[in-house]
Amino acid sequence: MRRTARGVLLRNWTGASTVPSHGLYPHQWSWDSAFIAIGLRHLSVLRAQRELETLFTAQWEDGRVPHIVFNPAVPLGAYFPSPDFWRSSSAGAAAGAPAATETSGIVQPPVHALAAWLVHRADPETSRRRGFLRRLYPRLAAWHRYLTDRRDLGGGGLVAAVHPWEPGMDNSPCWDRPLARIEPAAPDTFRRADLDHGAAEDRPTDLDYGRYVRLATEYRDARYRDAEAPHSFAVEDPGINALLIASEHALASIAAEAGPPAAADGHRERAARLTAALLERLWDAEAGQFLCRDLRSAGSGLVPERSAAGLLPLIVPGLPDDVVTALLRTATGRHFGLGSADVRLVPSYDLCGEAFNAKRYWRGPAWFNVNWLLERGLRQYGREARADALRTAILSAADSSSLAEYVDPHTGRGRGARDFSWTAALALDLLTSTGPPAQTPDREPALVHTRET
Repeated sequence: MRRTARGVLLRNWTGASTVPSHGLYPHQWSWDSAFIAIGLRHLSVLRAQRELETLFTAQWEDGRVPHIVFNPAVPLGAYFPSPDFWRSSSAGAAAGAPAATETSGIVQPPVHALAAWLVHRADPETSRRRGFLRRLYPRLAAWHRYLTDRRDLGGGGLVAAVHPWEPGMDNSPCWDRPLARIEPAAPDTFRRADLDHGAAEDRPTDLDYGRYVRLATEYRDARYRDAEAPHSFAVEDPGINALLIASEHALASIAAEAGPPAAADGHRERAARLTAALLERLWDAEAGQFLCRDLRSAGSGLVPERSAAGLLPLIVPGLPDDVVTALLRTATGRHFGLGSADVRLVPSYDLCGEAFNAKRYWRGPAWFNVNWLLERGLRQYGREARADALRTAILSAADSSSLAEYVDPHTGRGRGARDFSWTAALALDLLTSTGPPAQTPDREPALVHTRET
């Protein structure tokens, strides 16, 4: 399995970064690259560093890290929305989009500081020699400032997503109510390229896509300026905010290692404020998990849908004991089935929910990055036996599904793309943590075809 995972990462490497898959996702994706770097560190620390460095060369001057960095060699029709839709270099000029690199205008969850810290720890000597953290720290700090300063649309201290693609769980049933207000773009104004590579029953519907296009068009036409954009969709998601908190803790470690030493305390204080806001605004004791908050709705704004994003705060250090206990009870109960005989991996959405669908993208299938994060959270809170069992289940499902993009949570059958990069990377990370190293970093000729510096 190590050889298979290594082969996937080698084949999907483009020379500067890694595509999630050559067919369905032929560009560089933001949170994919963070997860990929976590696995790459076991094969080539230099390549893992370069993965993150390449992504951050496309960072905008306002601090945002775009969710896609486009490869100009890929034909426009290979992926939609393509660079000529986003028009980042022109429409995003006022927000500081790069002039020479085309990107999208929205973002994805901030896993990057956590990834950078793990990559550094894999080989601190090489990291220090190359100035990896020293060069990346200001960019990571600017990225977090963008999220906390420009995206606190609710005024309660949490980051808001302005498009369903931003939390990474694109067509989650959590977005159904907020999206119901959005008038979809006309079907003849765009052509979906994703259906050329994936079964329609696995992918978001045409109605969903029409609404995605409408929201992205509104943001682009506002020139990606958050203070002026209408943000018809604005949701505080527990997954994004939990990952930001975990990355703030990582950024404190990075600052202590390579940034202004005094900045470390500032990052820890910000993590504490974010944690308090997460508990105050998104914790639902009756549900026993965190819920999303729709900032454009009347009433409380909490969305009464259970997604795996509501369990991801297990990666946040220092949660109250009663919250951790409730999260574990929910994760192992009938809604998510962790550890039960009927569920291979934790699904992306409530097993008992009316909108559950074991095949369709984020409406039920299990994803490897979500389960990797939950395994990490279980271990952080001392649930070693459950973490070990989940790790075994992740590796089994990755192996039997040919490193699929996602799987049916009941059967483990692979769905979506195969030979998926973050599945390979995270499987490799879990494999390496259970046995001898896959190899000595940067010393296997079969891995590195060209010299890396």
